[in-house]
Amino acid sequence: MAKSKLAQATNKIAEGVVDGYKKIEKGVVDGYTKIEKGVVEGYTKIEDKFVDRYLTRDGESVEDAKKRLKNQNKED
Repeated sequence: MAKSKLAQATNKIAEGVVDGYKKIEKGVVDGYTKIEKGVVEGYTKIEDKFVDRYLTRDGESVEDAKKRLKNQNKED
């Protein structure tokens, strides 16, 4: 009987440790995802402003300029 109580207590502790680990893992992954999203969005804004200011031709949109430049690089 003592072994079963000891085994039950051990299992309960193990479940608690696993649950704690899952919570920590979720927090880390969510935090990383938020940082990654912020960095990518920030870079995209800077890239769009640079393309708009220096690389667009008369009346050309930023998206059109990016496509043109991408195709131009493939040809070179």
